[in-house]
Amino acid sequence: MSHAFDAASAAAEPERATARPRLPGPLAAIDAAMGGLNRLILLLGGVALVAACLVLSYSVVVRYFLKIPTEWQDETAVFLIVGATFLSAAGVQARRGHVAIEALTGLLPPRANRLRLLFADVVSLAFVAFFAWKSWTLLHEAWVDGQISQSTWGPPLWIPYSLMAVGMTLLSLQFMLQIAEAVARGPDAAGFADPKIGLGADLERAKKHDRKGSSR
Repeated sequence: MSHAFDAASAAAEPERATARPRLPGPLAAIDAAMGGLNRLILLLGGVALVAACLVLSYSVVVRYFLKIPTEWQDETAVFLIVGATFLSAAGVQARRGHVAIEALTGLLPPRANRLRLLFADVVSLAFVAFFAWKSWTLLHEAWVDGQISQSTWGPPLWIPYSLMAVGMTLLSLQFMLQIAEAVARGPDAAGFADPKIGLGADLERAKKHDRKGSSR
């Protein structure tokens, strides 16, 4: 199993720090813009998680030490965590940082693994696109009907739905860019980012090993 914690080991290896190949035509500009947006969102996501921790800590202090009731802190923290999770999903996908089970990685040859990863991207895109569409429909209903939370604070539900909808839309776009890269440059391009982590790093090491073997 691979996950985002592999990023530390990946970043520590200079040989992997090569620039990611640009996509052909106008897709290159979209990919560059997406990369900049992902970096900004990941930064804001970290700030949101810290803010959620501070909100909950404040709630504990004022409730149990100052005896001041609060009714907004739980949902505020949830909204911050939801935003950080969904909006940063595309940035994590760009580095192949999502949890992946690698049960077949060691059993299949590198090229078959690359094709399998491309197939997984297509299936994931279908699921994420459906998720994004459903989130937009929920957002529309919440906005039109004026839906609010059932808590005593009662914040509008379009807030979390908008975070979900935008996050899943960005993730769908990220999948499409990576699939387009794999189609344009061949299966070898599937799964490679900078820095390479998780399954992408494993495939890159196998690719380099194949090149060394063929040059002998």
